[in-house]
Amino acid sequence: MLKLTTATTAALLLAILLTSCDKKEEKEVEAVTPVQVAPVEQATIHRIVETDAVLWAHDQATVMPKISAPVQKFLANRGDHVKAGQLLAVLENRDLRAAAAANKGQVDQAEANLRTTTGVTLPESTVKAQTDVQSAQQQVDAAQKLLESRRNLFQQGALARRLVDEAEVQYATAKAALDTAREHLRAQQSVGNQEQVRAAQGQLEAARGQYQSAEAQVAYSEVRSPLTGVIADRPVFPGDLASTGQPLFTIMDIGRIVARANVPQAQATAIKVGNPASIKLTNGSTEVPGKVTVVSPATDPASTTVQVWIEANNPAEQLKPGATAHVTIDVATIKDAAVVPAAAIVSGEEGSAAVMTVSASNTAHLKKVEVGVREGDKVQIVSGVSPGDQVITVGAIGLEDKAKVRIVQAGEKDEEPDEDDKKQGEKGEKRGEKSEKGREKDKK
Repeated sequence: MLKLTTATTAALLLAILLTSCDKKEEKEVEAVTPVQVAPVEQATIHRIVETDAVLWAHDQATVMPKISAPVQKFLANRGDHVKAGQLLAVLENRDLRAAAAANKGQVDQAEANLRTTTGVTLPESTVKAQTDVQSAQQQVDAAQKLLESRRNLFQQGALARRLVDEAEVQYATAKAALDTAREHLRAQQSVGNQEQVRAAQGQLEAARGQYQSAEAQVAYSEVRSPLTGVIADRPVFPGDLASTGQPLFTIMDIGRIVARANVPQAQATAIKVGNPASIKLTNGSTEVPGKVTVVSPATDPASTTVQVWIEANNPAEQLKPGATAHVTIDVATIKDAAVVPAAAIVSGEEGSAAVMTVSASNTAHLKKVEVGVREGDKVQIVSGVSPGDQVITVGAIGLEDKAKVRIVQAGEKDEEPDEDDKKQGEKGEKRGEKSEKGREKDKK
């Protein structure tokens, strides 16, 4: 009876020992955490600046009339595509055309006056002045001969002194008349002709200026497009009074679009004119490539941001001015960088960036890393890991350093054991079978 009790006790102790070993092995199996890993790759990564922006037309013009007049007719409506110089509207201009015709008549009169002055009046005046000089010269010659004759007769005592004095007076008078005629001819040739021509030319220029002004008023009654684009607005209707300062049309050139983004100072320092970029609507329906054309030299003091313009082609006109878009600017390209998926980055000690690597023995190791450029779901690792290392992308959160892990593929069930777990399970089953056989033997 004592031996049976001892044997039974030994069997029970053996069963308990085997059971505890099984539980310990089960705990060890349960402590193996399934994880997904990815290799640290050596690849090219881009430094990207992303922000929201507002779309603007590449060029825009508000067309206003230069005269106030009723609208006679419109030749373009909202939504129409127009070209530079195309006639868009006509204003009432009959009174302006009549004024232009009257001014044209004044121009014709001034031109005729100039032709008369240069072709008739001036030559006649010159000829008359020359004739006056010749006549005065003849009178001087005659008076001189008469004076000399009378002086001779007076010296011979055949003529009275009074007649000599009269001849001297006649000679002086004729000589004065000759000087006057010569001065008049000189003035006529040097100044008078030029001034008369200038006066006639001035009248012609004044008439032409008035005519051109009238023609300009007529031209202003025809409203034309200053640029090629699409009519975005036309607030006035036919018959309405078009007033100066009141817009008739708003025309936008949306063949190219400009996204204006306000970028924080820290990111804007790396942006340069010419950087490649892309513009995408916020709903993700349309994305077009572009480039940076303007980087503001000043910072907005209110928002402490720098305005950046990204210009892109808009051939299908799917990007509309005023819409909100998301812009992506490629500011730098880094080649041969150590790159890991963004999901591999976890919090390390004191909040620093870290990754969990997996060694050949399926042991996880927490490593502090220095993060560089981020591009989408890729992150550059400046230091801490090397290309070829395996980093945990799924299952690293809450995982302790030096913990045992089991690598699984995406979509694989976590509860599916690997070959080592299966072997350990088979060993446990065998030990269980042995313990059961020992208990049966003890009972016998």
